Amino acid sequence: MLKVGVLGAGHLGKIHLRLLNESKKYELVGFYDPDAIHGKKVADEFGYTYIDNINTLIDTVDVVDIVTPTLSHYDCAKRAIEKGKHIFIEKPITNTLEEAEELLSLEQEFNVKGQVGHVERFNPAFIAVKNDILNPMFIETHRLAEFNPRGTDVPVVLDLMIHDIDAILSVVNSEVKQINASGVSVISNSPDIANARIEFENGCVANLTASRISLKNMRKSRFFQRDAYISVDFLEKQVEVVRMKDAPENPGDFDMILQNAEGFKKQIYFENPDIEENNAILDELETFADAINNDTIPVVTLKQGTLALNVALQIIACFGK
Repeated sequence: MLKVGVLGAGHLGKIHLRLLNESKKYELVGFYDPDAIHGKKVADEFGYTYIDNINTLIDTVDVVDIVTPTLSHYDCAKRAIEKGKHIFIEKPITNTLEEAEELLSLEQEFNVKGQVGHVERFNPAFIAVKNDILNPMFIETHRLAEFNPRGTDVPVVLDLMIHDIDAILSVVNSEVKQINASGVSVISNSPDIANARIEFENGCVANLTASRISLKNMRKSRFFQRDAYISVDFLEKQVEVVRMKDAPENPGDFDMILQNAEGFKKQIYFENPDIEENNAILDELETFADAINNDTIPVVTLKQGTLALNVALQIIACFGK
C-alpha cells in the first residue's frame, strides 16, 4: 500500500480523506491544514491524524494529495516533488501557466508521477461513450450551477468550465486554432458566467457555457460527428447515442428513415451503452495508485492539466478585450 498524506481539509479535502481511508490501495498517514484549529476539529470529528507541520507530513508519505486552494497548488506541489513524492493535485493544476510548466519540469527532474483531479474523466457516463466519440466536429457544453460562495476565489472558467475544456481536449485530436469568449461578473469580483468558442485546426468547433449563478444545476455535453450524435449528462450520469447508417432497400415497418434533399436515405437507430456505477473521486485516486505501482501513465497527466489550464487562461484573457 502507498502511504498518502492530504494537504487541505476543506469540503473536498474531507471527501478525499474519507475515500483514501477506505481505499485498499493507500495507507492514510494523516493530513495537514494551515488552520490548526480547523485541522484539530476535523481530526477529532473523523479520527484522522492531524500533522501540524507540512514538511513532516510530506517526509513520511509516498504520495501527496493536494486539495488546497488553487493559489497554493504550486507551492505545495513543488515542495512535494522536490522531496521525491508523487503528487495528486486538484484542478486547476496551478494558478498560472508558468507555475504549471515548472511543475512539468520538476516532475521530469525528480522522476515522479503526477495526476490532476479532472474528475469528469471518471464520470461513468463519459466513460461509457468516450470510445464512441470519434472525430467530433461540433461540441456544445453547458455547465450551470446554483450560486455557492465556495470556489468564487477564481473565475467561473477555472471553477467550472475547465472540466469541459479537459474533456473536450481528451477527445479532439487537434491543436487549438482560435478562441473567442465573453464573461460577466454578476455577484463575484471575477466572471460568474462565461461563454467560449474554441476552433481547432481540424475544423472542429466547441461552444462552451458555464455559470455559477443559475437557478438549476446542469452538466451536459453534446458531441456531433459524421453519422452520430452523442449526448452526455454528467450530472444525471446518463447518455444518449443516436446513429445513422445507409437505409436498407426494404426497411421494416418500425425503422426510422430520413431522406435528404439529394434523395439519400439514412436509417436512424439508438444505442444504450451500459453505464457502470462508480465513485469517480475514488477511481481517480486509485487509478493514480495503479499508475505508480505499475509505472504507467496516469489517466490525467500534469501535461494534460497544463493544456487545459492554458486554454482556460486564453478564454479568460478574452474577457478584457
